[in-house]
Amino acid sequence: MAIEKPDVLFKNISHRPPQGDWMDVQSKIKPGRYCYAGDPEALEYVGLPNPRKWNPLDDDWKLPENWQEIVIGGLKERLDRFRSFKIFMDVCVRCGACADKCHFFIGSGDPKNMPVLRAELLRSIYRGEITKAGKILGRFAGGRKLTEEVLKEIWYYYYQCTECRRCSVFCPYGIDQAEITIIGRELLNLIGLNIDWIAKPVANCYRTGNHLGIQPHAFKDMIDFFCDDIEEVCGIRPEPTFNKVGADILFVTPSGDVFADPGTYTCMGYLMLFHYLKEEYGLDVTWSTYASEGGNFGFFTSHEMMKRLNAKMYMEAKRLGVKWILGGECGHMWRVIHQYMDTMNGPADFLETPVSPITGTKFQSAASTKMVHIVEFTADLIKNGKLNLDKSRNANIKATFHDSCNTSRGMGFFEEPRYIIKNVLDNFYEMPEGTTKEQTFCCGGGSGLNAGENEEIRMMGGLPRANAVKFVHDRHDVNMLSCICAIDRATLTQSVNYWVPGVEVCGLHELVGNALVLPGESERETDLRAEPLPGKEEE
Repeated sequence: MAIEKPDVLFKNISHRPPQGDWMDVQSKIKPGRYCYAGDPEALEYVGLPNPRKWNPLDDDWKLPENWQEIVIGGLKERLDRFRSFKIFMDVCVRCGACADKCHFFIGSGDPKNMPVLRAELLRSIYRGEITKAGKILGRFAGGRKLTEEVLKEIWYYYYQCTECRRCSVFCPYGIDQAEITIIGRELLNLIGLNIDWIAKPVANCYRTGNHLGIQPHAFKDMIDFFCDDIEEVCGIRPEPTFNKVGADILFVTPSGDVFADPGTYTCMGYLMLFHYLKEEYGLDVTWSTYASEGGNFGFFTSHEMMKRLNAKMYMEAKRLGVKWILGGECGHMWRVIHQYMDTMNGPADFLETPVSPITGTKFQSAASTKMVHIVEFTADLIKNGKLNLDKSRNANIKATFHDSCNTSRGMGFFEEPRYIIKNVLDNFYEMPEGTTKEQTFCCGGGSGLNAGENEEIRMMGGLPRANAVKFVHDRHDVNMLSCICAIDRATLTQSVNYWVPGVEVCGLHELVGNALVLPGESERETDLRAEPLPGKEEE
């Protein structure tokens, strides 16, 4: 489906609510705003229920005969299991503080994308099917019955939430819509209501170790291609190791960095950094062709699936006998690691509390997980004067920084990325207050929604972030949006080009790779994108 031009799409956004009670406003599934149904083969591969071909536009979704019993039973089970979820179902007073904080509501004007109303879609079932008041008083107590129409509405809007948690920052009660969406999707998965953009990567990851289904030999070949490209840029060819038993550190990164631009340039930056550290300080980092995915689309399916996909990191670290794990630039990967991994698949008492063998810094933030974010690792190297950096190679870049939702709101990870940027280039500009750090806007494609068929809603969801980028582009000629998330790099490349042409997207370690002076390298003519360096342009 072809998307409207930006000015037309923008002009058609209306925040005028429809007349009448929200329960009386029927939801219609619109092309461009939903993702295709999950492939039954993918569901079968990982044992998810009710695998079959179905189409969200059809009347018959081919649900199990007792689907209502399954969903309501699942809801009761989760109310007992997750105390926070029970509180989120009971405590909302509908103050509306969250209403205008969601990027999808801002960009679409659809009231059911207000976090308060999106939660109410599920909360109304909780009241109508489970609470005594709701069963007796029905809609007068905010309750309604779980019908097929209601179920389809929940599916439609719970796959329009990117679980970014921006709304929770503004909620006076701390209600976390992401947690509600996670539970909502779990319930939908109980009866086979998934989307293909999530189901297929989950099955791929379970089969080959990464979302893209890259076989081990192909994974190694991709890395080798990047090494060839690096040699063309600087005359030095890194020689990474794979599955090396006894290495100091295991490195795991999202497969998006291995497969698609501009993440591939970020991957080249990692390779150059590891080569530099090996040559200068003897650091021994190895890659794994088994734990070849840092991301975890199981997180967007169920807690159980998240645990299954995450397990390979510790298993591989144990098999290889490394001291600790280093992780690449990603968003949701780090929310899973930081908030879940240790309790799901730990304790990893066979690993050491991470200490940089180069600077001696002990990473206390990783004392539990034994896994360090590469941005924290690199910032520490810079702070201790361990890298030879030439900022002039990035002189043609005027950069701003997009805080990824999961690393900012999920980890409080604000200053380290900015510290690195300011040490690898001179021209850095912040986007306006209220759009960065803990109040950052989502890219619009997180939580498994970066599909092609839902492009319209993704561009709508990307509007608030793009609007802040446009501010620094117009005021300071910013031409690069840097970030530390693979999904951001994929999603923002398209949405920024749609709303703010002239601004590119990059990972932080692409900028590091450009600036890093490798021992014995030849004079560079181009950056990692094979674009001429400043002063090297042809006359």
